[in-house]
Amino acid sequence: MQLHQLRTTHKSQKRKRVGRGGKRGTYSGHGSKGQKSRAGARIRPGFRGGDNPIWKLFPKQRGATKKVDIKKTKFQVHYSKPEIISLDLLNKHFKDGDAVSASVLKKLGLVHNIKNGIKILSDGELDKKLNFSGLKFSKSAREKVEKAGGIVK
Repeated sequence: MQLHQLRTTHKSQKRKRVGRGGKRGTYSGHGSKGQKSRAGARIRPGFRGGDNPIWKLFPKQRGATKKVDIKKTKFQVHYSKPEIISLDLLNKHFKDGDAVSASVLKKLGLVHNIKNGIKILSDGELDKKLNFSGLKFSKSAREKVEKAGGIVK
């Protein structure tokens, strides 16, 4: 059997042609009058029936048209923040002498995004010797790790 020999098992249904008289004639499902019944009709997003758009109702920044305002969010530089982990969490999930890195933390599901780095904060206590590599630390967290006998690279 070849492709040109295949036949369907059910009858093909003809497409319903609207707007040519009969049951679906005249208005073709668009109703009778108004903006939505016209050809190419489209109501743009944010249109409120001739009322003021929502963005025109809020107060404007004084002098915003005359100069660029540095406080506006468009012109601010946004820095990506690192994921945060506490020492208490590391104490629960790691054994004595384990290596702790960004990839290991992601595998365990303790962090979701390692793209912006990971920072260890000093919440809780650490009583295990852990080997850290490729992580950022707060001052107090670094002191607690070194006090517990851990290594920070």
